[in-house]
Amino acid sequence: MEENTVNEPLGQYGRPVGFDQVWQMFQETDKQFKETDKKIKELSMLFTSQWGKLVESLVEGDLVNILNQWGIQVEKTIQRVKGNHKGQNFEFDILAINGKEIVIVEVKTTLRVQDVNHFHEKLWKAKQFMPEYNDKQIYGAMAFVIAEGASERMAENQGFFVIRATGNSSSIVNKNSFKPKAF
Repeated sequence: MEENTVNEPLGQYGRPVGFDQVWQMFQETDKQFKETDKKIKELSMLFTSQWGKLVESLVEGDLVNILNQWGIQVEKTIQRVKGNHKGQNFEFDILAINGKEIVIVEVKTTLRVQDVNHFHEKLWKAKQFMPEYNDKQIYGAMAFVIAEGASERMAENQGFFVIRATGNSSSIVNKNSFKPKAF
């Protein structure tokens, strides 16, 4: 003869637990899930940030050579230029500078159409954000690992150098007839 059993949580000494004890167990489990979720988000942000820095370094590593090939003789590069102008924060991933020209490079792991639009708007404000470069000709460049849709053609149509970051180096992929737009 089979015994009917009830699958209740058991407390100390094998006794069934009451509602208050079950509720406390749920609360402790919920707290553990929230802590785990927080740690996963922190790790995800760390990975994303580090991946972005890696792609920026990959692009910057060959930026001088590829811009020199396009007739822009770069004297120095600066990564992650940040500031605040009249309460508006800004950040540019890479600046490639010589005596009369600056190429501002926006680096994306995946280039999307909205990235091109956002960078175009930001580039128009570059001289406001960085008045020390008011006497310089400014060009834009968008660098990426992967491009979605027609985003790379859109970037070129906006007058930006289009730079695909590859395994060994980077290269500008604009048409030979391309003329960069000055901002």
